[in-house]
Amino acid sequence: MRRLNRKKTLNLVKELDAFPKVPESYVETSASGGTVSLIAFTTMALLTIMEFSVYQDTWMKYEYEVDKDFSSKLRINIDITVAMKCQYVGADVLDLAETMVASADGLIYEPAIFDLSPQQKEWQRMLQLIQSRLQEEHSLQDVIFKSAFKSASTALPPREDDSSQPPDACRIRGHLYVNKVAGNFHITVGKAIPHPRGHAHLAALVNHDYNQMFQYFITVVPTKLHTYKISADTHQFSVTERERVINHAAGSHGVSGIFMKYDLSSLMVTVTEEHMPFWQFFVRLCGIVGGIFSTTGMLHGIGKFIVEIICCRFRLGAYKPVNSITFEDDHTDNHLPLLENNTH
Repeated sequence: MRRLNRKKTLNLVKELDAFPKVPESYVETSASGGTVSLIAFTTMALLTIMEFSVYQDTWMKYEYEVDKDFSSKLRINIDITVAMKCQYVGADVLDLAETMVASADGLIYEPAIFDLSPQQKEWQRMLQLIQSRLQEEHSLQDVIFKSAFKSASTALPPREDDSSQPPDACRIRGHLYVNKVAGNFHITVGKAIPHPRGHAHLAALVNHDYNQMFQYFITVVPTKLHTYKISADTHQFSVTERERVINHAAGSHGVSGIFMKYDLSSLMVTVTEEHMPFWQFFVRLCGIVGGIFSTTGMLHGIGKFIVEIICCRFRLGAYKPVNSITFEDDHTDNHLPLLENNTH
């Protein structure tokens, strides 16, 4: 009884077989089918390699939300070389939230040579090239996100030549912590002095031969970066610049110096490095294999059908109609004679 039930179950399972096996004696191979199969296998191999390269690659996902962190401080990294001696320049930050000068004690004033060495010029040229390419190809930003934090420092390299030239400039470097509100970092002639209503610079004792104002308007965007190598809270920024000569006689008023007016965006960007999951790669791979098999099978069947129709027409056209024999009772005979007597 159990054997009978087992046979019935086995027969039922066999009837549900969606992949019936055809005996090899009923399978007919052809040169056209082999050619199509070779093309199909080659296409599958190429698409599989391409899909595997996509699976190995990663991409950056951008998400935007309102920045709710207003209590933390913004760190400003500074490294500027000014073509004036250090005793004649001063740098500070005016915080618009408190209308007071933020502490600039973290800055270091170093005497330096304004002209760059050959290695430093190459460093500057490289940074300018990266900046120009970023303006043209925005996709390079993803590459920088993946590799910038793994590379070496982008600070100005030290001079490799032992120059005996006396210092004619001042390098101001260091960092400042300011509130996350709009502000103004500036380097002007004269040292900054505290003032109850703001701030002032001792510029009266400095000779004003070439007065010029350099202005940079910076928009800072808070950014959270999450990659497979590092997670960091950083900032992106965009900048526009303008400069003009200070000439009070011509109506161009102002204070000579370098002014960097920054403002923070209310939106925060979250950049996440993502990777294709294995199950998605497997599904796409199955779709490639099955799709190519089905498509090539249909194309081969359609092509074979068209060829057979064309060949049949040519075969029918090769046979010409036979002249009919008319009898006296108006009947015709289209049959060829079975035997023909050639004897005379």
